[in-house]
Amino acid sequence: MAARQMVTVYGAYGHTGRFVVAHLRERGFLPVLSGRDAHKLKALADAYPGVEVRPASVDNPASLDHALAGAAAVINCAGPFATTAAPVIEAALRAGIPYVDVAAEIEANADTFARFADRARDAGTAIVPAMAFYGGLGDLLATAAMGDWTEANEAHIAYGLNNWAPTEGTRAAGKVSAERRNGRRVRFTKGQLEYHNDDLPTLKWHFPDPLGLRTVIGEFTMADVVTIPSHLSIPEVRTYMTTEAARGVSAPDTPTPTAVDEHGRSAQTFLVDVVVRADDTERRAVARGQDIYAVTAPLAVEAVDRILTGRTRTVGVASAGEMFDAPGFLRALSSHISVVLHP
Repeated sequence: MAARQMVTVYGAYGHTGRFVVAHLRERGFLPVLSGRDAHKLKALADAYPGVEVRPASVDNPASLDHALAGAAAVINCAGPFATTAAPVIEAALRAGIPYVDVAAEIEANADTFARFADRARDAGTAIVPAMAFYGGLGDLLATAAMGDWTEANEAHIAYGLNNWAPTEGTRAAGKVSAERRNGRRVRFTKGQLEYHNDDLPTLKWHFPDPLGLRTVIGEFTMADVVTIPSHLSIPEVRTYMTTEAARGVSAPDTPTPTAVDEHGRSAQTFLVDVVVRADDTERRAVARGQDIYAVTAPLAVEAVDRILTGRTRTVGVASAGEMFDAPGFLRALSSHISVVLHP
């Protein structure tokens, strides 16, 4: 079904964008390479003979329209998404095609839900923000763990990363988010986002083997606080990060990821432990894999494939867990992510 369908990748030459381009080709799609820098696009295209290059800028709507012309969908990999998401979504709406992005920026994702929900629903199209390791995977895991529950008291997402070497895009996005918050921190409590200046607590989290008991930073808040409560009735959503990963992403001299295999993946490993609680009962979902940036590609491309083949549960702006059948989606990623559900 994917054969010869064109999918525009905006920000194709970025670290995550390159993984997305490669995975689209593996799945039988024809990626169209787009982004601001024509020279970087051309350099990437040299590795893929025959792939079309369409430079575009978010401040030039006509160039975005050209980038999306004839495409079946667009995947936005260009951060900071506070700058790129709205213009690319506008272009997708003009083109009448679905939009998927890999944004980890909390405020940018919240903006997408607030700004485009009505228009996307009226257009009958799909807009799926945060279809990535942060935001998308946690939401799928929490949704699958919920099962037949219609509500829960709290959801906890603990990220067991052995290290985190941030990309340039991650650093740029983090800077924009910090500026938007005026240096404050954010958490999701009592059913809403709350900004504060409190120090983040250091806690112990008992991960499944092989990680076991680890020190984590509490309220190390990620995009899950937007995606999960967008469709699940859970008033408390908290995320945690292993201290070694938190130090890596915050240190100014941490190097960018280094490829260790033929797929370009780094040696980074992850274990995502999701616990949902309703009164005295809890359910759990655990995911394991390698390289948070590389694994974003199959998440985003699987989303596009499901949208284009009609395997969706709603229209408009929706997170992964609301748009797709969460257990089925996770099973489809079995060659990239190992998932275990504990009802």
